[in-house]
Amino acid sequence: MPIAFNKKAFNVLYSVFAIFSCLALGKLCSYVAPALPSSLYGLMFFTLSLHFRIFDAEHIKSTVVWCLKHMGVCFVPAGVGIINHFDLIKQFGIAIILITFATTFILLTLVGLYYQHCLAGEE
Repeated sequence: MPIAFNKKAFNVLYSVFAIFSCLALGKLCSYVAPALPSSLYGLMFFTLSLHFRIFDAEHIKSTVVWCLKHMGVCFVPAGVGIINHFDLIKQFGIAIILITFATTFILLTLVGLYYQHCLAGEE
């Protein structure tokens, strides 16, 4: 008796294979060149493999949409950490907010100036 083709199961297995193979390559790169975390290397491999059509994005799309839909579960530990350190946030909350806004503003300004410098070099 032939096994029935289940497209959804195939897409999930294909997605898991694609993601884990890119993560494995990221681990290997991180071992060889430890400049970045292995997950960032894996993310770069995943992005490049989709861009150059090594993996079919249509097969991966449903799994990625499901992961994004349930991503909030991953951020629950961060929320628990904030609640556990609420006294520190009460004590230094204004400083944390000011530092966050100041560093974000400085970073965006530097990136904008660098981008303008790069554009001026192309003309």
